[in-house]
Amino acid sequence: MAPASIYEQILQFANRADPYTLYTELRKTPVARQEDGSYVVSTYDAIVALLHDPRVSSDAENLNEPPPTGGLPPSFIMRDPPEHDRLRSLAMRHFGPPHSPRVVDNLRGDLQRIVTGLVDGLDGRTRADVVDDVAYPFPVTVICHLLGVPREDEPRFHTWATAIVESIGPGEGDAEERERRHQAARLELGRYLGELAEAHRRDPGDDLMSGLVTYSGPEGSMSDVDVMATCALLLLAGHETTVNLIANGMLTILRNPWMIDRLRKEPELIIHTVEELLRFEPPVHFLPQRVAFDDITVAGVDIPKGSSIILALASGSRDPAHVHDPDRFDPDRPYIQHLGFGGGIHQCFGAPLARLEAQIALRELVSRLVNPRLVTDPPPYRPSAVLRGPRHVEIDYDQVLPSQQL
Repeated sequence: MAPASIYEQILQFANRADPYTLYTELRKTPVARQEDGSYVVSTYDAIVALLHDPRVSSDAENLNEPPPTGGLPPSFIMRDPPEHDRLRSLAMRHFGPPHSPRVVDNLRGDLQRIVTGLVDGLDGRTRADVVDDVAYPFPVTVICHLLGVPREDEPRFHTWATAIVESIGPGEGDAEERERRHQAARLELGRYLGELAEAHRRDPGDDLMSGLVTYSGPEGSMSDVDVMATCALLLLAGHETTVNLIANGMLTILRNPWMIDRLRKEPELIIHTVEELLRFEPPVHFLPQRVAFDDITVAGVDIPKGSSIILALASGSRDPAHVHDPDRFDPDRPYIQHLGFGGGIHQCFGAPLARLEAQIALRELVSRLVNPRLVTDPPPYRPSAVLRGPRHVEIDYDQVLPSQQL
């Protein structure tokens, strides 16, 4: 058996806690062909070029060997223009500019109240799990409210979300079995969301799902299956990536304890801190499914039409050709440009909300926990190399300050 490639080593769970030394090796070959015929792209400039290249497809049907279909159909992030643009526009109509420009900003008060309540719940204890106690329940509560999903149904979709996230993209184990689990969970989630969408159609509210099922305009409306696929995307991406961002963020801050005093004295620094976290410890490490529409030459390497392209976003954000001293966490960088939310027409739909959630959660934790410190470092990690984040971040602290003392 041939030795594992650098990319294959990154996917191995044993390297989940620190893939960054391997990314340094990976960038020595900016476009690396794998044994299965896929191409891994790892430098910043090459990734950005492909994110904006119309010859790169997001639709797996354009692969030389398309995967079997089944389960819930792909959401708009796995479609190409013009259908991608139409569906994204219909979703954005109810979430952001130009039709709903104040949705995220109007949530500030609610976001602060949710986080304050979660941190209040840590009072009377001296140990907490950042993931279970704050990073998970916070964005789940928010996305349920936005979509119109009953919060009491969380245990149901949490099971499906875990199965989907832990089987996304390449990884260890049998690929067909991962895909089977992935599709089965998506199908169950789709059925649940289809029933919920029908209930919102009969009795619409002011939530996003109601908007999707009732709107019909010049650009048409969403089909039932597209509503299910869009809601599944927003439900999963709306909390899973933010969980990782908050958990990775607190982990990084505690590994750099000088940040605690800085953030307490300069609360406005949290904005740059979150941007640096998106570069330094991003919640999404790979875009594992892009396809060459045509023969493409990248960094001197010819990628044939129909080939699978894997964009190593986390590697690109630490490319020394793009950023000085990339392996140092530094929120004072005058120029922080990263691939934490992807780029091009598929740039993360929920980026403004994720940024705000991370800013509020991390600021509250740092401000109110007295003498916080890590219990275990490195912490245990979740299986996925794509959505990389700790399963738990246990911390000890001396006390919780009342919120009115801030």
